[in-house]
Amino acid sequence: MSRRGPPTITPHHVLRAYSVGLFPMAESAEDKELFWVDPEQRAVFPLDSFSVSHSLTKTIRRDRFEVTIDQDFDAVIAACAAPAQDREKTWINDKIRRLYRELFDMGFVHTIECRREGRLVGGLYGVALRGAFFGESMFHLETDASKVALAHLVARLRVGGFTLLDTQFMTSHLASLGAIEISRAIYHQALEQALTIVADFYAWPPDQIISGAQTLAALRDQTASSDADESSSNALSSSGISR
Repeated sequence: MSRRGPPTITPHHVLRAYSVGLFPMAESAEDKELFWVDPEQRAVFPLDSFSVSHSLTKTIRRDRFEVTIDQDFDAVIAACAAPAQDREKTWINDKIRRLYRELFDMGFVHTIECRREGRLVGGLYGVALRGAFFGESMFHLETDASKVALAHLVARLRVGGFTLLDTQFMTSHLASLGAIEISRAIYHQALEQALTIVADFYAWPPDQIISGAQTLAALRDQTASSDADESSSNALSSSGISR
């Protein structure tokens, strides 16, 4: 009898996993297989309290970077997978690249790109599923480029009615921007609520260049996304989490 290899993971398996609180990872970029993760503590950004420093506000307002969405998935994930000063290796292997490329083609994965003088210098990618966005990875080649990408993402999610921004594991960098850790149980409650919401990642049209001023206005505006913020706040505060 021939030995069967591990079952093939499809994009639909990945979407199902996200819907129940799991996400895939590999031990390293060289690893051939994936495993599923459901951390005891989950890092999330409450969308109504994203922290933008004074210096970052000036960078965003001055439009130092041209910010686009969904224009170059392959370049973004390649940059996220590349060694950097703050990480010698990543978990983005060939299976991750293939699966998320397929999810991008299906309209579930989105990228945010930051360019300067035409050169890609920062960005991120993640999965959108109803009212939840699952941030996967980000990178920067110039100071503040990934922070600007994240600020644009939060603004877009607020405008589109999302209630959950999951960033998986806490880091000091994410904490400085307002991320908090919540328990697995609380995360699952917030996720369950987010999946009842029909959000729109393209509430700002995908071919429209969003200025820094628009981004900052969306981050400040408590009325444009008040329903989403209330839903997000309720999902977290009902479980005893304060910000």
